[in-house]
Amino acid sequence: MAKSKIHQFLLACLGAVLLCSAHADESHASNDEFLIVDTHIDTPYRNFRNELNIFDGTNTGQFDLPRAQQGGLSVAFMSIYTPASAAEEGTSKSIALEQIDWVVETADSTDAIDIATCVADVRKLHEEGTLAFALGLENGSPLEGDPANMKAFADLGIRYVTLAHSRSNEFSDSSYDENEPLQGLSDAGRELVHEMNRQGIMIDISHLTDKASWQVLELSKNPVLATHSSLRHFIPGFHRNIPDDLVVAMKENGGVVHINFGSSFVSDESRAWRNTFDDALEEANAASELTPEQRQAFYADYLEANPYPFATVATVADHIDRVVELAGVESIGLGSDFDGVGDTLPIGLKDASMFPNLIDELRERNYDDDALRKILGENLMRVWAANEAIASEQGHEPNCTQP
Repeated sequence: MAKSKIHQFLLACLGAVLLCSAHADESHASNDEFLIVDTHIDTPYRNFRNELNIFDGTNTGQFDLPRAQQGGLSVAFMSIYTPASAAEEGTSKSIALEQIDWVVETADSTDAIDIATCVADVRKLHEEGTLAFALGLENGSPLEGDPANMKAFADLGIRYVTLAHSRSNEFSDSSYDENEPLQGLSDAGRELVHEMNRQGIMIDISHLTDKASWQVLELSKNPVLATHSSLRHFIPGFHRNIPDDLVVAMKENGGVVHINFGSSFVSDESRAWRNTFDDALEEANAASELTPEQRQAFYADYLEANPYPFATVATVADHIDRVVELAGVESIGLGSDFDGVGDTLPIGLKDASMFPNLIDELRERNYDDDALRKILGENLMRVWAANEAIASEQGHEPNCTQP
């Protein structure tokens, strides 16, 4: 990493730490009552690539146990992510299973963390002061095109599935895949929606195209999630974010939009920086194909000449305000994308210790404790409970981990 990049990063982090510590005593004490749920944390895949220690504070990422406890986090949905390249190589399932094993083994190794597979688990663990790890499958590729494989992953604790990721797959088109070969969902994708409804597994429309998302909402009898998506209203043309009419439709479905914290998801200026950098990198690579090391050096040099415009806590809160304006306070939640968006997180929301900063910002915007409870976790719990109840009516009682 270039020296100037390190300097810039440390200055940003220092500002965030000072902001956090200035409010820590008065905020965190009053925030203990809240059940805080983060629906998307990518630490399992970071560990898959490079083994992590999340216990002793040496982890250089954005999530570990000390910082989660400092931030008052109650439920961390561990994202079981598989890249599109793994599907091409036939390794999606094995990569997913290895990550699930790590999450379970991590929870088993300490009394401070336990696995939650149902709403009752979460309530019990929160009362005990234990951090709950829940599991979400980011990318349906490990199901290998067969909705019948959903049960095996549900038995392992998976409680939501993001149908696709960076490329269209057997189930759905991806918002990053401009070809949209399926024009929404495939027949298998439609069948998967019904199967997930039947088993009470929550459907995540993050990463899907608008067409696929609308089709999910038309088909699903259960409330759905966007586990880590922000609003296109603030970044026109960024298809990965959700448009206003889809936010309203999520309300009608009873679902919840969980705001992604990444600067390029919440700030038009940050997204423009990313687009300009991508164009520059593509031009440099076209002139002479770059090695991974050369790409890293190109990034460092570009960053030195063009400092990254980080978003702020207020920027994230603007997205929350917009969802509330469109769909009410029952339709909004938090999905940070910690460990999934690199070093682009906003000043004041750099890691899992900093949830109190966002709570303070929302309080300053006159959100009362009832509204905060909904935003921070109870909206997600409502959707989860509704999925369990509808599945129970069809003979699928929730499979809880906690005795």
